[in-house]
This record gives sequence, C-alpha cells and structure tokens, in this order.
Amino acid sequence: MKTNYKNWVPKNMIGAFLAGFAAGLIVLLILTCSPLLAAGTLKTVLVLFFLVLTLILGLIGLWLFRMYRAFSYYGQRQLARQIVENIAAYVDLPEGGLGLDVGCGSGVLTIACAKRNPRARMIGIDPWDGEYKSYSKELCKNNAKAEGAANVSFAKGCATKLNFADETFDGVTSNYVYHNIFSKDRQAFLLETLRTLKKGGIFVIHDLITKKRYGDMQAFMRKLKAMGYEEVQLLDTTDGSFMSLKEAFWLGLSGSALLAGKK
Repeated sequence: MKTNYKNWVPKNMIGAFLAGFAAGLIVLLILTCSPLLAAGTLKTVLVLFFLVLTLILGLIGLWLFRMYRAFSYYGQRQLARQIVENIAAYVDLPEGGLGLDVGCGSGVLTIACAKRNPRARMIGIDPWDGEYKSYSKELCKNNAKAEGAANVSFAKGCATKLNFADETFDGVTSNYVYHNIFSKDRQAFLLETLRTLKKGGIFVIHDLITKKRYGDMQAFMRKLKAMGYEEVQLLDTTDGSFMSLKEAFWLGLSGSALLAGKK
C-alpha cells in the first residue's frame, strides 16, 4: 500500500488557468480571422486585451505547474517532504502524550509527528473543504495505514474554533494553514490553538508569518511571555534550513517562519 499525500497545489487550480489560456487562444483566433468584425480600433483593442489576458493566464498556469513539481512528495525536489520532516523534528511529546495537528490536509505532518513520537498519540483535524475537497478523513487514515502509524487519528474540525477543552494537548502543530483563512486578526487563530495546550506543552506552527498577514509578531511574542509561556521564538525558515530565500520567493512562500516554544 502506497501513501497518497497529494500536492499543496491542487491539479484543478492548474487546470483552470490552463483552460483559461486555451480559451483565450480560441477567442484570439476567432477575433483575428472572423470576417464579422471589421478591422479598426475596436478589433485592435479586443485583440490586445485578450492577448494580454491569455498571456497572464498562461504564465500563471506555468508558474503553478512549476510549484506542483516542486511540492510533489514523490518528485525530484520534494520540498513538501523536506518542510514536513523539518517541522516534525521540533515535535517532542512525552510518553503517553497527545498532540494536535491543525489543518492536517492529507495527514502528512500528523503522521510524521506520530512516527517520531511512537509512545505518544497524534490527532489531525481539517474541514476538508474548498479547493481541498479531494482530501478526506479516509485519505488520511489510508496514509497512516500505509506508513504503519497506528498512534494517529483524524477528525473534522475548524482551526478558528477548536472543539477541544483548554489544556488538552502536550503539543500542537500546524503547517501553512492560517494564512489561507481570511481574517484581519490571525493572531487570534494562534491564541485559539495555544488555548488547547497544556502547561509545559510545546507548539510548532509554520506559516507565512508576515506583518501584513499577522501584524506585529514581536509584540505578540512579548504577550505570550507575559502570559507565562516559558519559551517563544520566531525562526526564519527561508534561510536554507527549510528552503532558500530564492526558492521561497518564486514559490510564493516568502515570509515562511516557524513560531515555536513551550507553554
């Protein structure tokens, strides 16, 4: 049995832009060859408009295809695998402990953490909706079975309102989740996740943590320290530890950072 961790760039997204590119070419051909539209200013404007639109759609489609190849878990670069394994390396749960992975997708990070902590358990939650409808609880369970990870389970859940009591987990983790949720206050999502963490528990949250998306993270870290958190650090993961700065730029991952520490 083989794992199927899919890809962080959905095929249907690539297909949509490539279909738009093809449609643009067809429209251009019709505009150029149709005898119904006489040569003139209107025809020139229409041709130029659809030419620019077609080129943009084609370039975006090509960019997404390159991203798809880079993120492939089974391809040559395997960037997704590298990121997941690097995050999991920070997750250290006590014997009999319980960890939570928020936004587990295909279960890849949940399973990686479970395999690194065989005497603990991991729970992965995800809504499995939107552009990631092809992901599912069943897919996660099959991947766990293929990996031989029996100390893992999955449930439907939402990152913005976790269905868990305060201080439930010995560790919480997440990878590229919160930036996908529209909000003016993503720090609130972080606090909602950290709410479920036991005193002494660890947190390892990886995302595009820029000021535009998250606000003043230095102030947020000071806030956590004032709340009694033992350790709080924000680590740049585009410094070569997870990926290079250049790679992060062309893959749309600029600002990638790891918020890690201990409650």
